Amino acid sequence: MKQLVSTALSRSIVLNALRVSAVVGTALNVINQGEAVLASHAPSWMHVALNYLVPYLVSSYSAAKNEVSRSQLPREDVRHPQ
Repeated sequence: MKQLVSTALSRSIVLNALRVSAVVGTALNVINQGEAVLASHAPSWMHVALNYLVPYLVSSYSAAKNEVSRSQLPREDVRHPQ
């Protein structure tokens, strides 16, 4: 668990997850909050935050899980699969 968290907090994974969150979160907010904003209503700020947080968490978790899994493979399987 410690290895997964430290991997998820690595610079490359954080930056990639932020990019994914920006794109997916914006799309989700347009889909989920667009009608309210166009009608001059205030958006639900909790939902706005969740629309960015969930893609960030999913992206960083899946990338970290992949890195941890790859690091546990025997070296020869990673470089020279047979």
